[in-house]
Amino acid sequence: HATPDSLAKGARFEDRWSWDRDVHPDWVDAVKDDWPAVWSVIDTARVAAGEDMAAFLCWLGVRLLECHRVLKETGSLYLHIDHTAHAYAKCLLDGIFGRKQFRNEIVWHYNSGPRGKNFGRRHDTLLWYCKGKEWVFNKDAVREPYSPNINIPPSKAHYYHPDGKVCGDVWDMPIIPQNDKTERTGYPTQKPLALYERLIKASSNKGDVVLDPFCGCATTPVAAERQGRQWVGIDIWDGAYQMVLDRLEQENLKVADESKRLNFGEVYLRTRPPERTDYDDTPVVPDLRLRTQRPPEPWERLSREQMARILAVAQAHPNGEGVICAGCGRVLEMEFMELDHITPKSDRGANHILNRILLCRPCNGRKRNHLTLAGLLMENKKPAVKWMRNETLAQLARDSAEKRANWVRDNFGNGEYQAFMAGV
Repeated sequence: HATPDSLAKGARFEDRWSWDRDVHPDWVDAVKDDWPAVWSVIDTARVAAGEDMAAFLCWLGVRLLECHRVLKETGSLYLHIDHTAHAYAKCLLDGIFGRKQFRNEIVWHYNSGPRGKNFGRRHDTLLWYCKGKEWVFNKDAVREPYSPNINIPPSKAHYYHPDGKVCGDVWDMPIIPQNDKTERTGYPTQKPLALYERLIKASSNKGDVVLDPFCGCATTPVAAERQGRQWVGIDIWDGAYQMVLDRLEQENLKVADESKRLNFGEVYLRTRPPERTDYDDTPVVPDLRLRTQRPPEPWERLSREQMARILAVAQAHPNGEGVICAGCGRVLEMEFMELDHITPKSDRGANHILNRILLCRPCNGRKRNHLTLAGLLMENKKPAVKWMRNETLAQLARDSAEKRANWVRDNFGNGEYQAFMAGV
């Protein structure tokens, strides 16, 4: 939460995270519903490393999911992370991109850092992932000289490129000195231009778009502009826009007499997020017909917790013995029930209550995100599985859940619904 403004007023930079302060309930619902592998990483981190680590990963995860959504099929994502959360961030990205899309781990090595009763920390890590099976990699753009100690025999000269070797995955680059007057801006996490220019040259072509969702010190916009790329920078700090303009001017990339004019284009400022145009994943490029996503109805905005509470009442056993699983007919305490989709998200199932049901943990584990509820019922009846306990009760639970969900839709917001929810 530190910015150059707050640091100048005496604030300290502290990398602390809180579940209550930094995590929105809607994020939790979305990740649990649509990205169970990502949620597993977050939940594991909560147990192994504490709630602050889980909060950071949830906060980061929803942003990485959006980066994955807008990334071109030939595009790359680089996550710059230090040792504190590196292992969890790697698992998080495996859950988002798939582990086979992991390309490399780049070690940025530098010659300064804290000392003490430990091996001196001298590196950061950049995790590199690609979205598709083909990706941009301009190896000739990131060559570096061969070691001066190498003697090249004439018989093997054809093995050596005249512009040098393709750099490896350990990069020796100095950090920006604290007393630097040209590049240092005051951001405690600022990275050198040379580091980001190498990434941009390797994984994009001239004219491509580079996105940095945390561009407060303007390193990425400057590096992209210097390399002839288009760019988008996002930051929560109010001073980020002026920082971008100042650094572009400092690098002689901005025309002096026009505050927003660049050598290769113009800088635009937007203070409101753009509207989504990918409703139903409809391809919009071929015919240029943009479709705006339909805003959800109020009853469609119920949280997972609210839907689970409503369905627990609907699927309650008539004798009050517990909650009936809609998949197998077992009657269990609510603690053993889990909220799931009737039609899975993989089949374009919706997230609202009309497509929700409560299942016991074994049923939910068997159904996962690839079976419909009808498919689960067929699976539970197989002789090899034999998990169906009481088909009549399971049907009762499904009918009651559907009836209550329709009632919620038709009565949402009126006095009868409010009285019902107060009782729940």
